[in-house]
Formats: sequence, structure tokens, C-alpha cells
Amino acid sequence: MPTPPPPPPDTPATRRRGFFANRTSLLLILLIVALLVIAVPIGGELYARHVASTTVANAVACEVQDSASVSFSPAPPVLWQYLTEDYSDISVQTGGNQVRKAKGMKVSFDIRDIKLNNTSNSQGTIGSLNGTVTWSTDGIKQSIQNAIPVLGKFVSGEVTANPGDGTVELKGTFASATVKPQIVNNGLSLQVVSLTALGSTMSTTTVQKNLDGLTSKATQNYPLGIHADSVKVTSTGVEATFSTSNATIPSGGSQDPCFANL
Repeated sequence: MPTPPPPPPDTPATRRRGFFANRTSLLLILLIVALLVIAVPIGGELYARHVASTTVANAVACEVQDSASVSFSPAPPVLWQYLTEDYSDISVQTGGNQVRKAKGMKVSFDIRDIKLNNTSNSQGTIGSLNGTVTWSTDGIKQSIQNAIPVLGKFVSGEVTANPGDGTVELKGTFASATVKPQIVNNGLSLQVVSLTALGSTMSTTTVQKNLDGLTSKATQNYPLGIHADSVKVTSTGVEATFSTSNATIPSGGSQDPCFANL
């Protein structure tokens, strides 16, 4: 039986090819490891932002009865803030459809220095909250038509904001009303200045009571001790600022169901 030929000698070219093949494999492995090292924290950060944004947005939407969007500051990472239960800055905007029964009302605010610490009475504290409420002239008209029948049936025409004297005028075919936004009981109020129908001055008592019911439900009794600081009339409607500081986050449940899942 013939003897098989010996294997070809390991030439320098063969050794070089083997070296480069091994080196390429090693580089690919290192690249895959590096991508995994980068991808895992990025994925965790994106997931943490999504969960945190959704949780806060749901609480706000529950309070104002409108959609809400939430954003966090770029740094530090939300995943780190989640692990430390210490959030530096959260910005929130509502959809602008309504705030409770006030149509066309929009809320935007920034919350700073949020520290979570679950106890039987609270879920933590916030350092400060500063926000703005805007209420369009068309939203004021819709709100009055929907919520105040005694006045709504007369308000069928133009609604005009007058920044000069700080009033809003509502006109109908045979009636008109002038209201002046003010801060009352830590919330926004529309105080009746004048009210006429068919050329005669009407009593403002009933109308004022109904207006107070509308605005108090929309802008009073907010959680965290949020209160109105200032109000002004702009060319497009009414704008008010709200704030609170060193506030305790409700524990949810019987205290405030909207905060139950924070």
C-alpha cells in the first residue's frame, strides 16, 4: 500500500493568512462586545424614559382630563434618575383640548428637584413647579355655551380679548357680556363686569355663580398645592401663571387616585 504524501509545508504565506483570519475574528468579537456594551445602557435608557414619561403623562391626563406629553432633561440619564429616585427636571404639556370642563384650555409646566420616597402619606417631594395656563377666546365661548345655559344661549357671536383694559367681551345677536379675569381663591375667575340683553342690563348674580362654578372646577383644587399667581388678557385669550414649591406628592388612593401609579 503506497504511503500518503506528506502535508504541504507551512509556508510563510499560509501562516500570514491564518494570522489575519484569526485577527479578523478577534476584531469582530471585540466589535460585537463593544456594541453590546453600548446597546444595553442605551436600550435601558430609552425604556426608562418611555416608562417614566408614560407614568407622569397618565397622572397629568387624569387630573386635567386631556392628553399630556412629558419630556425629561437630557442629563443626567433617566435610568440613573430612576435608580436614585431623584429627578432633576420634568416638562409637561397638555393637549389643549380642555382642562376638566374648560374647553380650549392648555397647561404647560416644569417640575424641578423631584425626590421619590414612598411612605404611608406621600410618594416624595418636589422642589418647585412653575406653569402657564392659556385659555383661548373660542375655548371661553365653547365653555360658557356648554356649562352655563343661562348665559350660553346668548353667547353666539364674536368673543374679543381686550389686553388694554384686561377684559373679554362676549357678543350674541341680542346680548353681550364683559368679563374680567382675576385671581380668586388661588384659581382663575371670570368676574362679570357688565351683562345686557335686548338693550337692558341683566342681574349678574346667577351668571357670576355659574361662571365661578366653571372656573373653580377647572383651575382650583389642584394637587401639590398648585395655585394661581397672576393673570392677564392677551390678544388670543387669557393667560395665567401657576406655581408651588416644597410640595408633597400625594400617596394616591383616597388622597388622589390620579397619583396611584406613580
